[in-house]
Amino acid sequence: MDVRSENSSVQVVRWAKLPGQVIQRTRLQVWFIRVCSSILIWTCLVQLVSVGELWHPKFFTGVFNNINVSTRLSSEATTVVTTPPPPPLPPPRNYISNGFLKVSCNGGLNQMRAAICDMVAVARLLNLTLVVPELDKKSFWADPSDFEDIFNVAHFIDSLRDEVRIVKRLPKRFSKKYGYRPLQMPPVSWSSEKYYLEQILPLFNKHKVIHFNRTDARLANNGISFHLQKLRCRTNFHALKFTPSIEALGNKLVHLLQEKGPFLALHLRYEMDMLAFSGCTHGCTIEEADELKRLRYAFPWWREKDIVSEERRSQGLCPLTPEEATLILQALGFDQNTQIYIASGEIYGSEKRLAELRATFPRVVKKETLLDPEELRQFQNHSSQMAALDFMVSVASNVFVPSYDGNMAKLVEGHRRYLGFKKTIQLNRRKLVELIDLHQNGTLSWNEFSNAVKSSHEDRMGQPKHRTIITEKPKEEDYFYANPEECFCETSNCTNSQVSPVSNTIQ
Repeated sequence: MDVRSENSSVQVVRWAKLPGQVIQRTRLQVWFIRVCSSILIWTCLVQLVSVGELWHPKFFTGVFNNINVSTRLSSEATTVVTTPPPPPLPPPRNYISNGFLKVSCNGGLNQMRAAICDMVAVARLLNLTLVVPELDKKSFWADPSDFEDIFNVAHFIDSLRDEVRIVKRLPKRFSKKYGYRPLQMPPVSWSSEKYYLEQILPLFNKHKVIHFNRTDARLANNGISFHLQKLRCRTNFHALKFTPSIEALGNKLVHLLQEKGPFLALHLRYEMDMLAFSGCTHGCTIEEADELKRLRYAFPWWREKDIVSEERRSQGLCPLTPEEATLILQALGFDQNTQIYIASGEIYGSEKRLAELRATFPRVVKKETLLDPEELRQFQNHSSQMAALDFMVSVASNVFVPSYDGNMAKLVEGHRRYLGFKKTIQLNRRKLVELIDLHQNGTLSWNEFSNAVKSSHEDRMGQPKHRTIITEKPKEEDYFYANPEECFCETSNCTNSQVSPVSNTIQ
């Protein structure tokens, strides 16, 4: 046999195998392409869902839920609940800013809340850019919370954009890192618009940033333009929303209380800081009185040191003790079935000072008894966040009774007026301590005492009224935030007849 023919036949055999190999290789390539394409498509889909969640979180969830349950929904009737879209944001106000206003609020939650409203009005008056306020971290409470830990920052900025430009922080060129030092100063207390226009505004020609390092009561109660008064209210009642976590827990507290019927919120301001600051030691032991005095001397910004407790009490300048508050609630006609929520921090003297209140009103509760400890854990050691929960419950209560007219009492009162003049019993402490002493020494019988308490408070139930104005003594006149009457009507000539109170009593 010829060698060449043998080699040729071998070559033919080898070449004969090639078409099958080509087909197999082609199929392998197609399969590989399909796998890669599937991976690419799923990757794109996952990325699309992730991006979509940032824009419209509920859209993609709804799409996939509909796909998963389509067969089940076809056989049973369903009710579709749609959440209305949020109202459109107001268009931003277009103005040339005269500079940046930085503010550091001082005091407790409600003092700072009022100050924030004032500073928004000042920024609007002077055409300034407001930096999100800093909260007090150095006071007695030492609460480390920042603005965004208590209030919804995005809502605060967006809801006021048609009035004031608000930024989260100063531009870098005005930071300490770049050596910039803003002018620091406290504005004068109870100041008018004229003061800010003539004394503060010219300072922005030289200083592009001014830092107000104290903000408590720096804007007058009265004599302010109608538009700015309305802006103070708008900030207070609408722009300053609490964070979602605070609102969720506050609403849960309200729901738990309302499930059991109407309830009274008692703001029992019998706490260590208040007693030390005011010098009120009625009902305390000698040891407790000494402890409170030492505390008062330890804080330099509590200027008044030598205080005679009984003198202050007789002048109505002390918070009612838990025992006095119990007596007054009884005298006002609240019976033992009344559900009472104690809106306060830790009562000085702890549970032993609440014994009489609990014995008289068995349905006394606090947030600590209504909620699981785990639910409150995130708010522990954050007094302002805890105060925000009490604020929400107090505003929602059927009746609100503050034992002292501090900042929380005043702001809750104003909020309740704004919501339809919900019943707020403004205790006349000067009259009450006189009546209590007369009853306890046997001069007044129970019926005489109770009738006197009721008659002295007939016109102190949160009814519509005009603010009392004392031009030369703004600290002694009615506080704007306790009765922001300009916000109850649409015109500057607001009268009592233009608003009607809402009956809101505990049966």
